Amino acid sequence: MLRLLIGVAAGYVLGTKAGRARYEQITRTTKAIVESPATKKAIEVGRQKLSDSLSPQPKLEPLKPIDENTQLYVPRDRL
Repeated sequence: MLRLLIGVAAGYVLGTKAGRARYEQITRTTKAIVESPATKKAIEVGRQKLSDSLSPQPKLEPLKPIDENTQLYVPRDRL
């Protein structure tokens, strides 16, 4: 999101220096990128990965210990 804001700000500065037509072109390109399905999918995947990494639940669950030094773990979705 920060990169997008930096890109928009850079587009604004460059657009005002290059004139209104260039500014409009940069604005349309930025809008097309932001609204594209590929961008939305990338953001969705990134959010899901972040959510998974911040999840308070462990991804592995312990099973019955084999002995005092060995513990088996199994993925949560296989329980």
